[in-house]
Amino acid sequence: MKSFLEFFILLPLVGFVVSLFLPRLREGIIARWTFASVATHMISFQLFLIFWLINGNQELNLKDIVIYKGDGYEFFLDFYFDKITAVYVFVGSLLTFMVALYSRTYLHREPGYKRFFNTILLFYLGYNIVVFAGNLETLFIGWEILGISSFLLIAFYRDRYLPVKNAVKVFSIYRVADVGLILAMWMSHHLWHESITFDKLTNADLIHSHLQEHSWVGVFIALMFWLSAIAKSAQLPFSSWLPRAMEGPTPSSAIFYGSLSVHLGVFIMMRTYPFWENQISVRILIGVMGLLTAVIATGIARVQSSVKSQIAYSSIAQIGLIFIEIAAGWGAIALIHFAGNAFLRTYQLLVSPSVVSYLIREQFYNFVPHIRSIEDYFPKKIQYTLYILCVKEWNLDSFMYRYLWNPVKWLGQQVNFLTLGRVVGIFIPTYLAGLFLVYHKDLVSGQVQHGLTILFSLIALICVLKAFTERKQARMSWLLVIMNHFWIALAVSFNENFSFDEIHIYLSGVTVAGIFGFFTLRRLALLEGNIDLNQFHGHSYRHPKIAAAFLIACLAATGFPITPTFIGEDLIFSHIHEDQWVLALFVSTSFIIDGLAIIRIYARIFLGPHSKSVYEMAYRSS
Repeated sequence: MKSFLEFFILLPLVGFVVSLFLPRLREGIIARWTFASVATHMISFQLFLIFWLINGNQELNLKDIVIYKGDGYEFFLDFYFDKITAVYVFVGSLLTFMVALYSRTYLHREPGYKRFFNTILLFYLGYNIVVFAGNLETLFIGWEILGISSFLLIAFYRDRYLPVKNAVKVFSIYRVADVGLILAMWMSHHLWHESITFDKLTNADLIHSHLQEHSWVGVFIALMFWLSAIAKSAQLPFSSWLPRAMEGPTPSSAIFYGSLSVHLGVFIMMRTYPFWENQISVRILIGVMGLLTAVIATGIARVQSSVKSQIAYSSIAQIGLIFIEIAAGWGAIALIHFAGNAFLRTYQLLVSPSVVSYLIREQFYNFVPHIRSIEDYFPKKIQYTLYILCVKEWNLDSFMYRYLWNPVKWLGQQVNFLTLGRVVGIFIPTYLAGLFLVYHKDLVSGQVQHGLTILFSLIALICVLKAFTERKQARMSWLLVIMNHFWIALAVSFNENFSFDEIHIYLSGVTVAGIFGFFTLRRLALLEGNIDLNQFHGHSYRHPKIAAAFLIACLAATGFPITPTFIGEDLIFSHIHEDQWVLALFVSTSFIIDGLAIIRIYARIFLGPHSKSVYEMAYRSS
């Protein structure tokens, strides 16, 4: 039965790859291929599920492909199947098929018809990789695919300002979730000294023996899992991104932000529950934050004027309750709650365009106000205070900007003195000196080497800070992003046992992507002239092939699972020592801002209203 697990990954992959080559104007062929791919997957899985239940529903673990193996390190694909996977795949396959059917008519004659179905199949591939993953590395592959497909679906109406702006905002939160997983993988390597599988995590004796002398390490890993989960599932303080994600088409809102993607944070906590179930402090934190999210999101949902925003915050509140159930150890109830919430929110979002007209008619003819609500029992001052707070969504957006993104922008502005000439004049000689010391480590003491790792990782962080806040030269911003990877590789090279073969694996993908992306930008500059980062240019309208080429370069540079950079990033963290907290902080922060800077370049140059358009645009959503 284990061999069938590969089939459930290969089928969505084939469906997505074939869809890329279908004719753009043949809507019937595109829709039928999507139906066939998803329906075949759904029916075959249901048959497999029946067979699995009849044969005793034993957990299945398949170590499939070893992609890279070195001294003390192994990167391999592992697939795992148990009741959690069964529920998630059953719900996911059924809802994806229903949304695909709905979308055929909903998006009829939409210019991005093929692009929408391509992205849905890409999402479905990533979703299946995540829920079938048997280790963190395999899960992270699907996690990254979900992130980029989410960005593309929110920015589906790419000639409008608000969808693009909100897509970048959502991607920024997803980068926080990405780095939470990377840090969990980093510390897991040092705790287990191997790529631990979820199958082994069910061994209570193994976990107890490793955490007995490393309790704080266990707490750190659990908190990183929790950070990734709350960012992905829009829990406090990250809740404000979910309603903004509704700028995409209604079908993508239903499948992504109502049912499947938004529940993947729940999936991570359920999958890793055996690891942290005996950490009482972590369980209390998860439960308390889930309760706080449920209460606040319920209040916000009650005062929303947009039906999709109401559904979004209602879903957030229910997911908060699911986190409480997981923290309490009620895994079966959490699974039932997930399935019920997913089906309900999908239905609500799909009928939301019709609900508006129904409510208007009801308001005129049959409206009967509630006699009393729970708020009427509060003192008037508390009622008014809660109402204003909920209308303002508890200033969650302002909170994120003030304490997360504004400090990053402020730090970036402090290095505005760096021009292209100064970058070349200062950083290139410094890098060459660092390379010389890497090859001649005997010339400096161990303490100096430790200081150099901090220095070079700090320079890497400065590069991406400058790239993130650069407002004029797109190509300079791109070069700084690429330089960031080289500085990180140089910093970690001073740690022992980090071979140059591993550096070459990491930097090979970055180098090819950097050169390709630079010449793509140069080609666009020759055609259009102005490609500064001070506004949205929308050049994908006139240059779709150049936009697609640069998007591929962006994915490769951010470590998307199509280049050696993806493996290289994991290699980098596997060689950062468990006591090198400053180095790990600088590198992980660099990876967050690196992804944001790259997606910002792509969005500013290729998305949004075309720079030569004469039409007005909306700069604020409801």
